[in-house]
Amino acid sequence: MDREQSHGVFTGLLRRDLKLAVRAPSQWLNPLLFFVIAVSLFPLGIGPEPNTLREIAPGVIWVAALLAAMLAQDSLFRADFEDGSLEQILTSPHPMSMIVAAKVLAHWFITGLPVIILSPVLAVLMSLSFEGWWALLLTLLLGTPILSLLGAVGAALVVSVKRGGVLLSLLVLPLCIPVLIFATAAVKTATVGLSIEGQLSLLAALLAFTVTLSPIAISGALRATGGGG
Repeated sequence: MDREQSHGVFTGLLRRDLKLAVRAPSQWLNPLLFFVIAVSLFPLGIGPEPNTLREIAPGVIWVAALLAAMLAQDSLFRADFEDGSLEQILTSPHPMSMIVAAKVLAHWFITGLPVIILSPVLAVLMSLSFEGWWALLLTLLLGTPILSLLGAVGAALVVSVKRGGVLLSLLVLPLCIPVLIFATAAVKTATVGLSIEGQLSLLAALLAFTVTLSPIAISGALRATGGGG
């Protein structure tokens, strides 16, 4: 398969998944609303004191982003499995890693990108300084793709399990802990005026690791659990 044909398959599948998401707005709107509401509840619950909000903001925003990403993960391969198209994908001559990459990228577009776009509003809501928001933006840019990739591994493993959302969370959430630790540490470090190059480097290394290995793991899991249609 030449490069031009591979590119066409990738963009075609990406466009297809994005169109399906537009036709079913609950797929991306529910996680986004959950994210915004979850973060908004903290100023209401603990009060508007800026120093307190600034202290808890990194953890609150990142935990909410992680949980919001999990809400949309179970449906990543579910529809394709239920209508039989997943079996056709698995038996197609196209590289499975390329197909997986297109589906994960589409998932990031409908879950991770809106969170990044909303980050300035959340920064103001949680009384973050400009330095804190800038660090939050960078960590979201590096970290949300990792959440999508790791979540896709779990989604592939439970694709044939009915109501596998709880099992998916149990599989994926422990894997996301390093991302949570490094991202929140970066934002907290930035708010006190220190360099965050170390934390960003660790997040970038995690992203490179997951980008390299996750498509292989996802492809293997789909062939093991989803091939039977």
